[in-house]
Amino acid sequence: MARRVTVILGILVAGLLLIAVACGPRGEARRNEHGGKPAAYLIGVGASFPYPLYSKWIEEYRKLNPNVNIDYQSIGSSGGINNILKGTVDFAGSDAPMKDEQLSQARSPIFHIPSVAGAVAITYNLPGVDKGLKLSPQVLADIFLGNITKWRDERLVSLNPDLNLPDLDIAVVHRSDGSGTTNIFTDYLSKVSPVWAERVGTGTAVEWPTGIGGKGNEGVSGTIKQIPGSIGYVEMAYAAQNGLPRALIQNRAGRFVEPTLKATTAAAAGAAAHMPEDMRVSLTDAPGEGSYPIAGYTYLLVYRDQQNKRRGEALAEFLWWALHEGQQYAREMFYAPLPDNVVKMAEAKIREINYKGQRFIE
Repeated sequence: MARRVTVILGILVAGLLLIAVACGPRGEARRNEHGGKPAAYLIGVGASFPYPLYSKWIEEYRKLNPNVNIDYQSIGSSGGINNILKGTVDFAGSDAPMKDEQLSQARSPIFHIPSVAGAVAITYNLPGVDKGLKLSPQVLADIFLGNITKWRDERLVSLNPDLNLPDLDIAVVHRSDGSGTTNIFTDYLSKVSPVWAERVGTGTAVEWPTGIGGKGNEGVSGTIKQIPGSIGYVEMAYAAQNGLPRALIQNRAGRFVEPTLKATTAAAAGAAAHMPEDMRVSLTDAPGEGSYPIAGYTYLLVYRDQQNKRRGEALAEFLWWALHEGQQYAREMFYAPLPDNVVKMAEAKIREINYKGQRFIE
């Protein structure tokens, strides 16, 4: 029954997206009174991780370009990748880089344009402990593997001698939906724990060894609030905006680091020197004494070869704005702006976006 409902909902969502895209050309027929260009309607779906920032970007861009309507729906990174491959949207958001086999299914090359960097925070519900919880990589992995089940386990007590850890069972809470946040977290666990890498691995959705599932950041944090002794992971921006406690994680340099903008920027800077040409890169377990180890870029996925000239032009111009003027809104919303060398690499990709060989930005 549940599967039938899921299938029906999927068909309805796909149908609404197709209707919205189909409405685009009608909107484009209207002339813009401000800039002289035809109006354009862009559809994007995908990651929830950057949704607050993308909503702000769309609001601000609309003020400057009233002839461009952009709609971004937060349905998760997996949904974003599926829809860009089906061609039902103009762009997708994803915290997880597409895999080679996924890219091979695309009608033409898909670019990964980093938009900002963010972190995944480990949050918890421990009566009497609202800050200062320290976790090492191996202890964190063993908690999510189900190997550490008590808060007074000697390894946790040893890491936190100044805290009065409660005599409670540990309740693990994880995402139940396909999520880029899960991809970043499991990518980190796979790097620091060979057992995790072999038994569970990395992905937007995995077979969790233990725990309770919650949908979205709201579902995970809501479950944690209800269960004393619980622990889970949410986006740093969400944790900060909602005043959730955040654990300090031991990084590669041996330091315990809290998820902050500064620590996320340090992680991005630490990995920037080794950014590959296609910009599909992992920021987890990045080098640097101040780096927070569970961080990642979030991407805008776009086709290099556009099928509609006006929408392609509007998309390229929006991406260029997001890469430059849009970065000023990142910090106030708890996202780390892109390092300069990453901006330069992304500029080169945006310049390649074209319609029948005609580029939009020189």
